[in-house]
Amino acid sequence: MKLFDSHCHLDMEAFHDDRDEVISRASEAGVVRLLLAACDEASSIEVLRMARNSDERVEIWASSGVHPHEASSVKQGLPPSLEALASNDETAAIGEIGLDYYYDNSPREIQRAAFELQLEWAARADKPVLVHLRNAPLRESGDAYGEAMSMIKNHPALERGGVIHCFSGDVGDARTALDIGFYISFAGPVTYPKAADLRSAAAFVPLDRILCETDSPYLAPLSRRGRRNEPALIRETYMKIAELRGISLESLAKEVWRNGERLFHTNLQSRA
Repeated sequence: MKLFDSHCHLDMEAFHDDRDEVISRASEAGVVRLLLAACDEASSIEVLRMARNSDERVEIWASSGVHPHEASSVKQGLPPSLEALASNDETAAIGEIGLDYYYDNSPREIQRAAFELQLEWAARADKPVLVHLRNAPLRESGDAYGEAMSMIKNHPALERGGVIHCFSGDVGDARTALDIGFYISFAGPVTYPKAADLRSAAAFVPLDRILCETDSPYLAPLSRRGRRNEPALIRETYMKIAELRGISLESLAKEVWRNGERLFHTNLQSRA
């Protein structure tokens, strides 16, 4: 059984002291493919370096992009060097990009401008996008999901679509994303007992549109909640989704693997 972690951040400082051991534990847990999500130009360079230097234990794919939290760092404009990285044939996706109205670490107008431009990059490069969306605590004061879906709909050239990473919406949000051809990725919070809307969405999304991720080092599953997350722990998320859908872990793993191949693999040569 092969498990795919479709979104993690192994380049971050949380893994500097034991990254090799983390990769070994992932391999031992059956996690044999990772997609490393970038947050800015520096991390875009680093995750591509890590992908190029991955070994036989775990296949690593890389993305390139500017996270909404970091949008203020490029408020004068996204650099052409970053678009060149995003367009590289070794880059699996553009991301992570999107809108975050919960923390508002960057002004919303700057977030929207960075998101819009990177959607254009993805359309030109024919790459899927990794989309980060988080509404304001009161949705009526910041509907990131609604705004992002409208922006994506205005990009008919975005033929490869993408994935809503670490999905935090409800069934209605999932239906809207599915209707525009997107995949939905679930992370550790689907294992939390009080995440009723998230569990309903995990049971609703068609099997051929589901991905699973850790978003590590964040959002550890229930058994490790509050501690550092890592790819080896993704099995718990897979198991919960399989339980919610009444299917075996093996069946879900096969579907997620196929979905990852379908969405990301066009420009990449698999080694797994």
